[in-house]
Amino acid sequence: MTVTVRFAPSPTGNIHIGNLRTALFNWLFARNRNGRFIQRFDDTDLARSTQAFANQILYDLHWIGIFPDAVEYQSKRFAAYDAAAERLKSAGLLYPCYETPEELELRRKVRLSRKLPPVYGREALDLTEEDRKQLEAEGRRPHWRFLLPNFAADPHETQRTEISWNDVVRGEETVDLASLSDPVLIREDGTYLYTLPSVVDDNDMGVSHVIRGDDHVTNTGVQIALFKALGAEAPAFGHHNLLTTASGEGLSKRTGALSVANLREDGLEPMAVASLAVLTGTSGNVTAARSLDELADEFDPASSSRSAAKFDPADLVILNRTLVHELPFEDVRDRLMALGVKGEKAEAFWLAVRGNLDRVSDAAAWWRIVTEGPEAGAAFTDEERQFLRAAFDLLPDEPWDRSTWKEWTGAVREATGRKGKALFMPLRLALTGRQSGPELADLLPLLGREGTLARRP
Repeated sequence: MTVTVRFAPSPTGNIHIGNLRTALFNWLFARNRNGRFIQRFDDTDLARSTQAFANQILYDLHWIGIFPDAVEYQSKRFAAYDAAAERLKSAGLLYPCYETPEELELRRKVRLSRKLPPVYGREALDLTEEDRKQLEAEGRRPHWRFLLPNFAADPHETQRTEISWNDVVRGEETVDLASLSDPVLIREDGTYLYTLPSVVDDNDMGVSHVIRGDDHVTNTGVQIALFKALGAEAPAFGHHNLLTTASGEGLSKRTGALSVANLREDGLEPMAVASLAVLTGTSGNVTAARSLDELADEFDPASSSRSAAKFDPADLVILNRTLVHELPFEDVRDRLMALGVKGEKAEAFWLAVRGNLDRVSDAAAWWRIVTEGPEAGAAFTDEERQFLRAAFDLLPDEPWDRSTWKEWTGAVREATGRKGKALFMPLRLALTGRQSGPELADLLPLLGREGTLARRP
């Protein structure tokens, strides 16, 4: 059997790092088993779904390094869902209900007051054909519920009915169908909710493993029952813990919180985002993997905790910094050119400054310092200014290399008696305008003697 997984977001907004966690869990699971990855868009909500969002999701996945083996759209498969719905209706497993939301809420409260589970009481099963015609004559349209197999003979007398599976992530899981309401599969307007199209597609597309957030654990019990009702074999299921902010706040496509697009625009490296998305909330350390192959070697779905995977967005910058400090020039050449960093000094410049950057884009400011002059704002006392003028008079002759800085500061120390911070800080401020930064031994050859003299206060 070929391992086949799917990532199935609704294209109603940009995916965030939590959605990416699910995509990567599936991608890495399939990659480690030479399997297939299907990108499926659950776009049955035609009013809110757009091709623009679908395209953006694909772009975000490509940026991370995920390239689907197939791309599917549920909006092109309504005939398959209609056929499945008719099979369920014919078998008496999909029945029409006419209650309004207000009526359902009132019944829920009544059941709670009687210390009964707040589940749907299946009152619609008692409607006669005449009752249904009367309700429709009043302008009501039915929504359709799936009759859960949680009873022996009388559907009004439910009994404990366990659906169990060996969860890829969580181990043994059990859901009692008697604790659930019959799920609505079709809305009053005839549109499908998530459950039926998902089951039909997973079966038709040969999905062998469904890996998703643990907010779907209860849904899985329902879906396994629905697979059986349609005469299909259910796939294996896995439910990973959800990614939340450090305060426990959930992520939402609608608010755009920590969207992959925003993280990319913020200058973060794809592997910093991927590493945090996968490794947070697992038993392993959250470290920056250099590639998806390396991340796949570390990936173990069963290492996920059952509690929420909380993270601090600041951790992304820490991971990013680690990756940037090791990026070879060849990997960033094009991005540096887009920042204006080019020419024969570009590679030496990158090797000099990368160890002081949080993002590749931060190199632009240092390039301006090297090519245009120190940042404005540095103030010197008269004594410091006098010291700097004397120091610049001691600049060695060219050619310059990395040893020039040591040669120069040694001569300045001998001539002025200054050492330590009193020696180095005024020189750094005069050369760069900043109190910290790359090794001046590396920057000095980039400035050259003429460029260095131009910075003499």
